[in-house]
Amino acid sequence: MKNDIFKAEKVSRTETFVVSGKIEIVFPLFGAFEERKWEPTWNPILIYPSEEVIEEGTTFKTDGRDDETEFLWRVSKYEKDLHLIQYLVSTENRYWTITVKCSKYNNEDKTNVTVTYTFIGLNIKGNELNKVHIQSMYEYNLKDWADAINKYLKTK
Repeated sequence: MKNDIFKAEKVSRTETFVVSGKIEIVFPLFGAFEERKWEPTWNPILIYPSEEVIEEGTTFKTDGRDDETEFLWRVSKYEKDLHLIQYLVSTENRYWTITVKCSKYNNEDKTNVTVTYTFIGLNIKGNELNKVHIQSMYEYNLKDWADAINKYLKTK
């Protein structure tokens, strides 16, 4: 069936920031359940497996926003040795990937964190939500993430 009305749109953005901590400590903080340590409003609800572990296939949900009732998350890629994790997130209107890649920052005890969000709309509403959300997500070029993680690491 041909659809001449709707055309899916893709929007993507990448930002890199530096965190004051060793990569072995910083990278795990991007796991779904460790994120609670630096983002107090983060509340994933585990679906699979039966324990809070990060591996390819780990699935959970979170509350939605903007009248999307919930977000369904799945770890689509997890390469611990490469310090890479990717999530596939979906709603009835859209889906997106969040890719986090950590690398050592020079020879210091700091970590480069590169985050890419790529959104694809499944309908007109999804296309519109994606434009708003990517703008909102990168409003501070993820400096808010860096600040929250650095604050947590100082208390550790």
